[in-house]
Amino acid sequence: MSPRKNRRTRDMPRETGRGAFGGPQRIEEGPDGDWIVRPAAGAAKSYRCPGCDQEIPPGVGHVVAWPAEGGGPEDRRHWHRPCWEHRLHRTPKIQRSGRGPRY
Repeated sequence: MSPRKNRRTRDMPRETGRGAFGGPQRIEEGPDGDWIVRPAAGAAKSYRCPGCDQEIPPGVGHVVAWPAEGGGPEDRRHWHRPCWEHRLHRTPKIQRSGRGPRY
């Protein structure tokens, strides 16, 4: 029988305990800094996702993320799960006029 591997790898998130609403929160380390991330089952109000700029309707599951260092309640952002997972690969959104080039 092989020994059990008890070490966590560097890219696995760290559990930091329970959040204010009872959900498990964790710290995710990335090139854009350390973030505290908590799943949200759905709220009574709608939020705007900063990743896709679309509305997260009430009752839809999503994640809430804020900077691990110096982040407070005003720094929390509500993201769709796929938008949060792909935030580092997203290209900047460029606003063009109606007659501007499409390339």
